[in-house]
Amino acid sequence: MHQVIGVDSSPEMLDLARNRVPGADFRLGDLHRLPLPDDAVDIVVCGLALVHVPDLQPVMAEFARVLRPGGHLVTSDVHHVLVLAGSVPIARGPAGQPGLAPAFRHTAGDYIRAALPVALQVRRCEEPRLVPRKPAPPATPNAPVDSWDNWPWSLMGMVSGAALAAFGGPDGMPQTIICHFQLADG
Repeated sequence: MHQVIGVDSSPEMLDLARNRVPGADFRLGDLHRLPLPDDAVDIVVCGLALVHVPDLQPVMAEFARVLRPGGHLVTSDVHHVLVLAGSVPIARGPAGQPGLAPAFRHTAGDYIRAALPVALQVRRCEEPRLVPRKPAPPATPNAPVDSWDNWPWSLMGMVSGAALAAFGGPDGMPQTIICHFQLADG
């Protein structure tokens, strides 16, 4: 038997999660100060969040704090090559002003350098690639591109042939980085 605890800084995202997984325990919190005691969990899974953190070390230290000795951490995120290519979502600021979500280009080495000092041992690190067979048809916006809200968050979909030529190649382009760490026993 297991217990699922979900943490997010967005009350709206927590409401969506509660509707989808009614038996889980969802808590408002921040990656830098998880609402959990020390040595509280066996597994931490962090998906698509670390790209928005400028410094990985404090967050990795927080993950290590809440993990029990021997516990596991699995992270998955947007690959730094995609961030460099402009794969950054639009976001509204506190006053509703248009902007881009903060995004940082963390390499595999950045994750490892942040994990090792807090006794997180690397078990595996993968950078899966998407190998498209042919360019997707050009995207057409549903509404005129006359405002920030209607602008596509990445031009890669609008000019997929060019994106494929620039980033695809025969081996494909890395899409994500997925790392598995384990906290040292005692």
